[in-house]
Amino acid sequence: MKALILAAGEGTRMRPLTANIPKPLLPVAGKPFLAHIIETLEKLGVSDIYLLIGWKMRTVKEYFSDGQKFNVNISYLFQEQRLGTAHAVGIAESVMDSDFLCINGDIVVTKSYIQGLIKFYNSHKGDTISLAKVDRPELFGVVELDGEHVKKITEKPKVPKSNLINAGIYIFTPNIFDAIKKTTKSARGEYEITESLKILMNKMDIYGFVLDEPWVEIGRPWDLLRANEILMKELESDFQGDIHRNAEIAGPVQIGKDTVVRSGSYIIGPTIIGEDCTVGPNCIIRPSTVIGNRCKIGNAVEIKNSLIMDSSNAPHNNYVGDSVIGQRCNLGAGTKVANLRLDEKNIHVVLRGDKVDTGLRKLGVIMGDDVKTGINSSIDSGTIIGESSFIGPNALVIGNIAPKSRIH
Repeated sequence: MKALILAAGEGTRMRPLTANIPKPLLPVAGKPFLAHIIETLEKLGVSDIYLLIGWKMRTVKEYFSDGQKFNVNISYLFQEQRLGTAHAVGIAESVMDSDFLCINGDIVVTKSYIQGLIKFYNSHKGDTISLAKVDRPELFGVVELDGEHVKKITEKPKVPKSNLINAGIYIFTPNIFDAIKKTTKSARGEYEITESLKILMNKMDIYGFVLDEPWVEIGRPWDLLRANEILMKELESDFQGDIHRNAEIAGPVQIGKDTVVRSGSYIIGPTIIGEDCTVGPNCIIRPSTVIGNRCKIGNAVEIKNSLIMDSSNAPHNNYVGDSVIGQRCNLGAGTKVANLRLDEKNIHVVLRGDKVDTGLRKLGVIMGDDVKTGINSSIDSGTIIGESSFIGPNALVIGNIAPKSRIH
């Protein structure tokens, strides 16, 4: 079976993290997010993969090339205008002459997900949608089932009649292309796959496969933290660096080549530390943390449940919890990140002008690339700092900070 991965989106909801990096290349659990999907497909014997790309497509193509380093064959399709999921799938008509696997490129995909879906499809032999149970179905396309048959699909209903949503992983027959051709633009100017599925339902059965594992869509920056946690569950220890005497490591931890872990460091897995890093002395790195390449985590620093991207430093007396730190950032001595409201309620952020409930009690900072902070600066919980900003000494930062800002 061939696979189509939809990865053409601009990732505007992921800003500032996607200001310089295309969404498919955002690092999670030690590698670009899209690489996890491809590796999962390879383990299941899916070797012919088509990547639909658009935004910063050269960068994506340069990284994945022909797929040889992943032991698969990768071909590329291009979506110049992002006109919706149905439009994206329709571009693949010329290369999909039989039933095929279709995956939204921003979904956490595990081996058991795909195995279960294929097994279900093999017993039904028809267009199949994967479904996930969520707490707030009104934010998604809600699906109602009659047994294993899809009875109704409603896009973002005010009063959902089901807690099952379209999980963004499908097995389509070529019949989907005829339905896409009959699909008209929605009110938001896109060709919606939901409408195509409705058209198809009028002619034949569509089946719904309910996932029995946690489902995560990487739609907002803090979703990377949950994806990171899931993808590191089966991490195995691998030490390639220099670990000094009196450094303590507990649980599954990976340490890259030419990385030095100095005395007094305490690292608790699952944790991944990249290549050519310096860690310690006398620091603590707590579970579900990923530190990129060429990073420095220094004296009296504590990092917890965070993603620190390449060439970023927390060198002196810093605390970073439940945060995503972009590339080439530097935290001045004493910079601290708050990750919990005093009233312990869910943290809200402003995203594209709308106030959003993250659903998280703990969330620190989302920091774009090339941000620098001065000594003893403080960053409040749920703060988003745009790329290339400077935060001055002793400054308190709250809310949304625009790119290239200067805060004193």
